[in-house]
This record gives sequence, C-alpha cells and structure tokens, in this order.
Amino acid sequence: MNHTFSFFLTRTEILHKINHFSGDKKPFLFAIDYHGENGFVLSPEEADNIGIMYKIKNGKSREKSARKQLLKFDIYPVQIEKYKKAFDEVEFHLKRGDTYLLNLTFPTKIEANLSLSEIYEISQAPYKLLVPGHFVVFSPEVFLCIADSRISCCPMKGTIDASLPDAEEMLLGDEKEFFEHNTIVDLIRNDLSMVSTNVEVTRFRYIDRIHTNRGDLLQMSSEIAGDLPPGYLNNLGEILFTLLPAGSVTGAPKEKTLEIIKAAESYNRGFYTGIFGYFDGHSFTAAVSIRFIELTNEGMIFKSGGGITALSDMESEYREMLKKIYVPIV
Repeated sequence: MNHTFSFFLTRTEILHKINHFSGDKKPFLFAIDYHGENGFVLSPEEADNIGIMYKIKNGKSREKSARKQLLKFDIYPVQIEKYKKAFDEVEFHLKRGDTYLLNLTFPTKIEANLSLSEIYEISQAPYKLLVPGHFVVFSPEVFLCIADSRISCCPMKGTIDASLPDAEEMLLGDEKEFFEHNTIVDLIRNDLSMVSTNVEVTRFRYIDRIHTNRGDLLQMSSEIAGDLPPGYLNNLGEILFTLLPAGSVTGAPKEKTLEIIKAAESYNRGFYTGIFGYFDGHSFTAAVSIRFIELTNEGMIFKSGGGITALSDMESEYREMLKKIYVPIV
C-alpha cells in the first residue's frame, strides 16, 4: 500500500546493477520511476520469489491460469475546474514559447470489483507488470528495443475513439495530433542521437487498435532507430538514463517542460510514466508505464493524461484523459 519495498534501489544502484547484468549477459527484470530516482533490477528468480508478475515481448513470469471475470469499476475524476486551472497554466507557457508540447496528467480515484492481481490476469497488453500491493500497469507503448547493436524507440502520440465514423482518417488528418506527433518524433530522434548513430525514422504514424472495457481506441505511433557502438552492453545503464524520462510522457523541449509539469501537476507520478522492461541475455525491451493503477491508502488510483499543444481544446483534452481510464480486454 504505497510504501517503499526492500528491493527498491537508488538511481546509482539501478545503473550499476543494469550494467552488471547486461555486461554478463544475464537476464533481468527492471522498473524505474518517472523521476529516475527509484526502481528495481531483479533476476527472474528474484522476481518470482517476490511475486512480481510480468509479460514483455522477450520475457514473462510463470503465468497463472486467468479466470474469466467481469471487470466493473466506477471512476471519480478530478473536477473539470481543477483540470482547467492546470491546463491554463500550461497554456500560459505554450503562448510564451517555454514549451511546444506538454503531457499533462492527473490521478483518478476508481472503485473496482477486482484486485490488482485479478486485473493483471484479465488485462491484454503487450507489456504488463504487477508489483503486488503496489501497482499494476498494462501498457500499449514500447519505450525502446535493443538487439544486435540496433536501438529503436516507438513513441505513441494520438488517440481517438475507434467507434467514431472514419476514426482513422480523422486521427491522421487532425492538425493538433499531427503537430504533437511530429514534435515527439523529433524529440526522440534527438534523444537517440545522444547514444547512437545513423538515426532515422523507420516507420511513421502507424495505427494500432486497443480493445478496452470501455470501448475500442485507435492509437498512433512511429518508430525511430539508430546504431549503437561496440560494447554497448557494458554501458546499458548509462544509455537508459540518458534517454529518460520518456519524451512521449513529458514533452518538448524536455528540460523546461519538466519544470512546467512539476508546477502544473498537483501530485506525485511515482512509477507512472516511468519505464519497465526485460533483458533476456541478448535483446532488451522497455515499455512506458502508462495505463497504470496504483494501490494507495485511499484506495485504487488510475493515472492518465495527454499531450497539450497551442492547438489544444481544454474540454477535448479533459475527455481524452478520461477516455484513457480503461483496462485492455478482449
């Protein structure tokens, strides 16, 4: 219940332990919080002993048989007046040119009929993590993949209700979404240039369909890739922290935008919008910790948000934040 686990590490400890595992080509599971200050790095055996569950493209824990259960939950979101106050502050900085894109997020209290572990069992996502008694995340967004000296990032920016007529065409043709997506692609391209060479956009604005307990969504992503130098496995920790926090959940320019986020948001993101992932001894995959439920002393909190630009409409952004409060199910 919202406390620090004995296996959590500091930033320096995380970096050194990642370098140790990856340099020796030993598998490990890891998670790092939004601020890059806390997290864990565990062998698969250590994670299993603690009861951590995970499913990532190149590794997964021993799965339990998922019981067919009907998920029900009620949401108690922040009042639109409070959201508007934060939105107005972001808009002020956008007009001044301090930021061009900022990911504004809020916590939403939910009441669910299932536990965190039960929600983990029924959720369907390419990247899932359960830290018992703390949080569950079922993310659709890969942060980065590394294999054979090739590094790639796939930022996800752009969401629309799939039930709308011509939803995909609307998403691809939306001026605000186009600007937001391009801004993040440029940011990630610059970030990757700090750790790799020959950086290029290999896939631009592709669409995924997400099935949720509150209806289907379409989400837009791009892929940016580069080449890592020889011996990169000995410095995987440094590579990772150079790229953090993820651009898709912060904004651009990143450093100034982080300052504005801190002033505008009235809560601690914690592990939400951090990253988690797995190294199998050869390839490395990390996901962004979005679609996130945390267990607190006040109950379950679902954290969500979206990108704000000068073209944003406050009420539309508020609705998008609420639309992202879901569990992906078939």
